[in-house]
Amino acid sequence: MKANLKETNAEISTVTYDRNKIDEPTNNIYEAISILAQRSSQINSEVKKELMDKIDEFSTYNENLDEIFENKEQIEVSKYYERLPKPHAIAVEEWMNGKIYHRKTDQDDTDV
Repeated sequence: MKANLKETNAEISTVTYDRNKIDEPTNNIYEAISILAQRSSQINSEVKKELMDKIDEFSTYNENLDEIFENKEQIEVSKYYERLPKPHAIAVEEWMNGKIYHRKTDQDDTDV
């Protein structure tokens, strides 16, 4: 599942969540946090790849390594991504809205 960064309602600053709502889908806070951590890592990888692709669009390759060239487009793209909610906040927002699919792998699928 790809995170839609433009349509997320995730918090940008630190927020306290109700522990009971976090662990409600699994009835185990540690399992819920583990799922959130895995989803957060996925989102972070997606955002990093997207950022690097956009920065590469504006890259200029110079033969001279001593010359430092600041590209305004690259700076603006970087600033945009810095203002986005953090991956863990997006993961929590997805979790609270039931957008993350999870299952226990140690259970047989025929029992479901």
